[in-house]
Amino acid sequence: MAPLLAAGCCEGGTVKIAVAGGTGAVGRHVTGLVRDYGHEPVILSRSTGFDLLTGVGLPAALEGVDGVIDVVNTTAVSGTASKKFFGTVTETLLDAETDAGVRHHVALSIVNATTVSAGYYAGKSLQEEKVVRGRVPWTLLRATQFHEFAAQTLGRGSRGALAVVPVMRTQPVAAREVAERLLRLVLGSARGRVPDLAGPGEELLIDMVREYARATRSHTRVLQIRLPGRMGSAMRGGALLPSRAAERGTQTFREWLDTEVRARPTG
Repeated sequence: MAPLLAAGCCEGGTVKIAVAGGTGAVGRHVTGLVRDYGHEPVILSRSTGFDLLTGVGLPAALEGVDGVIDVVNTTAVSGTASKKFFGTVTETLLDAETDAGVRHHVALSIVNATTVSAGYYAGKSLQEEKVVRGRVPWTLLRATQFHEFAAQTLGRGSRGALAVVPVMRTQPVAAREVAERLLRLVLGSARGRVPDLAGPGEELLIDMVREYARATRSHTRVLQIRLPGRMGSAMRGGALLPSRAAERGTQTFREWLDTEVRARPTG
């Protein structure tokens, strides 16, 4: 695979790119693509010995790093916990990047984060604010939920043989397509807020979870519930869907099931 270079990046040679959250749903794709295109990834995650809440190990890790892609995530769903996590991690990263002279910070956020700004979205909204006000040149990409959201929802909502799923309209996108966009962005010049990225079509979360359960031969009974409050209203009413101006990925949820789930070896 030929090296991927873009305007604003150093000419030729290997680029050193740090991936915060480099072992997660998107991060693992980013890390793999960085290697595939002949560049050098620096994986910043707890499993590789870095604490992004305290900054332990970051100064040495960021030496010679050209750009940072932040795809760190948390399972926190309350607004208070989400804001504490994303606020602390973002500040820690940006401070370390400033000291190291990092050229470009690329952050992944979520579609309509600042509009909803409740629950998990409150933390993403705070993350965006800190990136915009930071001293490192930045690019911000918002994406919709990933296809993997179905598996995550089934896991979080399961209680024995029963799983509850909130009423939600979503337009899921392939995590790999998000990763490809992030890599191209970090190799270019800082662009500020770029067009959102969404999947090719709208889905109901309950349908996604049930199809995922069937594909994995799960016998879990999946029930749908209406979540109360602002977040529940946003999920039901379509406030988490992308605008018409958003760019669209190509892989559908069912194509993802076929290639990433049903194609897995069994036994």
